[in-house]
Amino acid sequence: MHRPRWIPADVNLDRPNPARILDYFLGGAHNFAVDRAAAKKAVQAMPEVANGMRASRSFLRRAVNCLVEAGVDQFLDLGSGIPTVGNVHEIAHRIAPAARVVYVDNEPIAVAHSRTILGNNPLVAPVRADLRHPDSVLNLPQVREMIDFSRPVGLIAIAVLHYLPDADDPHGLVEAYRDALAPGSYMAISHATVDFVPEGQLGAVSQVEGIYRQISAQLHPRPYGEVAKFFTGLELLDPGVVPVRQWRSEWSDQNEGKVHLSYGGVARKP
Repeated sequence: MHRPRWIPADVNLDRPNPARILDYFLGGAHNFAVDRAAAKKAVQAMPEVANGMRASRSFLRRAVNCLVEAGVDQFLDLGSGIPTVGNVHEIAHRIAPAARVVYVDNEPIAVAHSRTILGNNPLVAPVRADLRHPDSVLNLPQVREMIDFSRPVGLIAIAVLHYLPDADDPHGLVEAYRDALAPGSYMAISHATVDFVPEGQLGAVSQVEGIYRQISAQLHPRPYGEVAKFFTGLELLDPGVVPVRQWRSEWSDQNEGKVHLSYGGVARKP
């Protein structure tokens, strides 16, 4: 196939990638036929998947807008994927053109794409690092150059923590990041759940999980109590931890005929 200019030379075009699959679901142009094929398999197994991913991205937009309006002008985005189709810097810069954003991802393909797409934007820095090592992430030179941790930070963890098994202690990791933030900082988190999936559709969930396992992206949906625990020690903004479609949504039909697939919440560090 013809290799477009934005594709880094070391990127394998024959293996689907979670970040590019998300890009496809969001209507982006940074995905390949192999990604679209994997996405279509997931939708065939569970049609709600596509709308669920779009709902999570819409939540990201509302959350970042909320934080910028609260005065936050620097963001650390964990598990950022490919920064296309309404990602943090695009959202923040509409209101605060000088806002700084660091995108952190451990996936080399996502980081390679990010560096190609973002170019030399001085306000945005894509870095390759593993969010499971907070001290390493927080002390990266690129992170320290971009973010002043003596001031409020917007920490973003959208649709990433459900890729971490309990053995990685995701709650402890979030606590470590929380403790590094200055008072007045915020955390925005969304996380997959099967709390609202009818029993008859749980088999479809297993099929989707199987598709992601094939591309080395194990999913770990969690119930409400486990998601709410991520906000321990923080002051939740209204309406609290709710399905992402319900978090300050402008749509009146946010529940009608839809299966909620993820929780979301935004909280402030006192």
